[in-house]
Amino acid sequence: MKKIVIVGGGLGGLASAVTLAHAGFDVELFEKNSHLGGKLMPVELGNYRFDFGPNTITMPAVFNQVISQTGEKPQDHLNFIPLQSHTRNHFPDGSLFDFTSDQNQMIQQLKTFDPSAADKYQAFIKEISRLYRYSERYFFPVTFQSWRDYLSPSLGFALLKVRPAESMHHFFQRYFTNPLLVQAFDRYATYIGSSPYKAPATFSMIAYLELVEGVYYTKGGNTGIANAFAAVARKCGAQLHTNTEVKRIVTNGGKAQGIELADGTRIRADLVILNGDLLSAFPSLVAESERPSLNDAKVAAFEPSISAFVITVGLSERLDVLKHHNVFFSTDYRQEFHDLFDASIYSNEPTVYISNSSYTDPSISPDGDNLFILVNAPALTKEGDLQIEPEVYKERIYDFLLSYGVDIRSHLAEEKIFTPAFIRDKFGSFRGALYGPSSNRPKDAFLRPPNASRDIRNLFFVGGSTHPGGGSPMVVLSGLNVANNIIAKFKKTPPSQ
Repeated sequence: MKKIVIVGGGLGGLASAVTLAHAGFDVELFEKNSHLGGKLMPVELGNYRFDFGPNTITMPAVFNQVISQTGEKPQDHLNFIPLQSHTRNHFPDGSLFDFTSDQNQMIQQLKTFDPSAADKYQAFIKEISRLYRYSERYFFPVTFQSWRDYLSPSLGFALLKVRPAESMHHFFQRYFTNPLLVQAFDRYATYIGSSPYKAPATFSMIAYLELVEGVYYTKGGNTGIANAFAAVARKCGAQLHTNTEVKRIVTNGGKAQGIELADGTRIRADLVILNGDLLSAFPSLVAESERPSLNDAKVAAFEPSISAFVITVGLSERLDVLKHHNVFFSTDYRQEFHDLFDASIYSNEPTVYISNSSYTDPSISPDGDNLFILVNAPALTKEGDLQIEPEVYKERIYDFLLSYGVDIRSHLAEEKIFTPAFIRDKFGSFRGALYGPSSNRPKDAFLRPPNASRDIRNLFFVGGSTHPGGGSPMVVLSGLNVANNIIAKFKKTPPSQ
């Protein structure tokens, strides 16, 4: 059976490892960090435990599929807890609005917050459901390996049906008149690292996932997803190596033949899967002369998605004002995104997201709240500059939260700052961006880098910087899609389930 080497142990690489090992391939995965899961990294500060990301889990069926395809029972490995009222939105005027998958509760809130929107809410749900169904049918299951794949008539037909020329902000304004509520919905653009004023309305279907299918939390921490994938992969026979850095992908005659580790060891392979930020990992592992379709100039031309300025905070008590997911909005959202993308600077008044998973699962933080505080940040400059002094910006964020009645300083027990430079260095992210290319330009939104190299045979790509895009379920789907494509190509029929 063919030998497959996977470079990178993020969720996409792990999903491929499970699928291919179960199908009988000889699978070996190499991860440079000490943990598996990529940005789904555990953080511990004293008795406080945090998920570095993602904090919001949707589409649990995708994660379960990775496990169930092997004959294992997902419930033996993962316990997804549904969060009915999942995100509390705080606005500068003191008003609150809770996002929930309970449509009656949403309508009841809208009757006082935005009465005309209450009458349109069912139409809104119907439209975002339609957008999602088109994506689920025509975009999610596809692996793009050549330009011919992009020219599929059915794909072109679907593209015309998903509002590609309308912005997310304009789309949400169709259904909601209260500007504060539009601002809350506009935040969904940050889930793909983009601006709601530029990203296509197609991505408004993200609202479907939260407001129809629901938001979930993994008991014990979302990092349990990566741990479950790794356990099942090993049970299927995959070899998983951590603390092992890959130096380069070995090629010969335009074909991938294996990898070379940082210590000089060479590992032969029939196929190589690269699970990493394509815009940084591919150039670092393959000489420019061997990748004309994605040379250095083309890489530099991509607009990076937003990054993040993160503070993990352990508090000495639990604050009543905080739920599981919390958003504290700035007074000028348009200015905030202008700062991030047009000026490439940190906002003076940023919107602040706080995940407080101990609200749902006190056992992971017995001494008080465990706050994952995230502020959208511009990607690093091309020269690698951070642009701000982290301690100074942290204090600005604490002052902003205090204006909302959230007093961090008085209850501070543990604290650690993570900047875009950390994200670049730890995860190999292009300029510290969270989601690879942004989706602000139609080309980058709908024509993401393909799942197979155009220049090197038997080299495949999975992860958030390739198709179908960013976000943990999409990353997992990329791993599943590529693995199943390999099975179909190199092993005519997958094993019976």
